Amino acid sequence: MSTGTLPEGQVQAMFDRIAGVYDAMNSVMTAGLHHRWRRRAIDLAAIGPGSKVLDVATGTGDLAIEAAARGAEVVGSDFSEGMLERARAKAPQIRFEQADALALPYPDDAFDAATVGFGARNFSDLGRGLAEMARVVRPGGRVVVLEITTPTRPPLSTFFSLWFDRVVPLVGRLAGDPDAYTYLPNSVKRFPAPRDLAAEMERAGMGELRWILTGGGIIALHVGTVVEAGPADG
Repeated sequence: MSTGTLPEGQVQAMFDRIAGVYDAMNSVMTAGLHHRWRRRAIDLAAIGPGSKVLDVATGTGDLAIEAAARGAEVVGSDFSEGMLERARAKAPQIRFEQADALALPYPDDAFDAATVGFGARNFSDLGRGLAEMARVVRPGGRVVVLEITTPTRPPLSTFFSLWFDRVVPLVGRLAGDPDAYTYLPNSVKRFPAPRDLAAEMERAGMGELRWILTGGGIIALHVGTVVEAGPADG
């Protein structure tokens, strides 16, 4: 399933450009709550000391750092070298490397869990990206997706629309990259609703699917257990 994102090269270049302001913008856009949501995501991954974890679309590495804090052996991958440079500076003890989420360079069943935080909506083919995450996780391991979702009921839906359609692009202009912070709200709107994302995860080879809405219904955390290797062609 394509999520209708920009061409991959344009998205990669955009994240390279905004790497320097990305962490600050995350904190502004989420009132600093994104760290709490990342902790919950790692809770759902059910990992501990010695677990092998892949954090896909790791960005500047915050979710990978949270996994490593639980004693896991973590690999953080991303297609943006600019983002990875920031991640390596923050956590040199973690293995961060450039990789395409749609063609992960890891063998089948290599990890106990795979996570993606605020990155799945940037997959140019969501089904293929999820299938790749399932493929590299052993049967019985977990895949966790942390993502912004669009609330459907007022007053939160009204606030959400105002915030993401007006305030976030304005902050992006102040940060010097209005195109990026117009793209990001639009990518949220294109992303599947929680039930539809769960169906995508099931098609990618996961079972025992469930999701939690938090942040007043703006944040969705999905978790599924890998029941078989994900289909190679997504």
